[in-house]
Amino acid sequence: MEIASSFVLYATAFAALAQASTSGAQRSITHLTLIAGFASTVFWPLTSWLHQHMSWREVYLLYALLNLMGALPVHLWLGRVVRRRRSSARSEQAQKAAPAVQGRERWAMLMMLAAFALLGFVASAITVHMVPMLAALGLGGAAVVVTTLFGPSQVLSRLVNMQFGRGLAPPALALLAAAMLPLGLALLAVAAPWAPGAAVFAILFGFGNGLSSIVSGTLPLMLFGAAGYGARLGWISSARLVASAAAPLAFSMVASAASVKVAVWFVALVGIASAAAFGAIWLVFGRKSEMVELSGASTIV
Repeated sequence: MEIASSFVLYATAFAALAQASTSGAQRSITHLTLIAGFASTVFWPLTSWLHQHMSWREVYLLYALLNLMGALPVHLWLGRVVRRRRSSARSEQAQKAAPAVQGRERWAMLMMLAAFALLGFVASAITVHMVPMLAALGLGGAAVVVTTLFGPSQVLSRLVNMQFGRGLAPPALALLAAAMLPLGLALLAVAAPWAPGAAVFAILFGFGNGLSSIVSGTLPLMLFGAAGYGARLGWISSARLVASAAAPLAFSMVASAASVKVAVWFVALVGIASAAAFGAIWLVFGRKSEMVELSGASTIV
């Protein structure tokens, strides 16, 4: 099941959108992440409700049928659209898609991999431990209430970006997203067990995590263009997933050796390192005039 789940991650959809519509890919990625943000909001309570009336095997079979009858035909249709547009409407620039970083491709790729890996570490370490972490910091029963702000904040961040972030370049958006995570963690470490401070943490963390889903698709497209976009997303996803897998254990080890608050500060430092890496990319490639020159007409500025 987990092997199958890797094929429905954002990276696969982002690559398909870039192939289907290079000039509108950034806008399409934003729309997709906005809609997909409602997946857990809808299906977590729906799954719980179904499980009250069905066995877990029956719920799995129902979702399998839903994928076969609903999702599979849509994906087959999208595959035809991608093939048709690639064969007839793809521009010569998109076919060539010279690297956007002009001699600095290796540096930009390594910096981007490090930034997204560290970002994935922070997101995984906190989301896995969020409820017990907040309880250990003294919030008690309020921990569950605070965590409910996380999901809606992710969706709200994508909606805000779609409405007001059109002029914000992907490197700047990546820096903003990465900075929100350690900022929220620092606020939590200082304010706990004050519930309003923890609530602000959940909102900031949700905003940063929501925006990071967008920039994981738009930043490599801006830097490198459409050529090889799917492969680059694969590298980014791999680096992020490896770091995400190690993060919960690392958080637990630090919390056991010291305290939960020390573990929170540790993850915040990792988040600062991620923001610094994105900041370096923004300093080098963030100027709008340079983005036009580097990305070419086939990518969104």
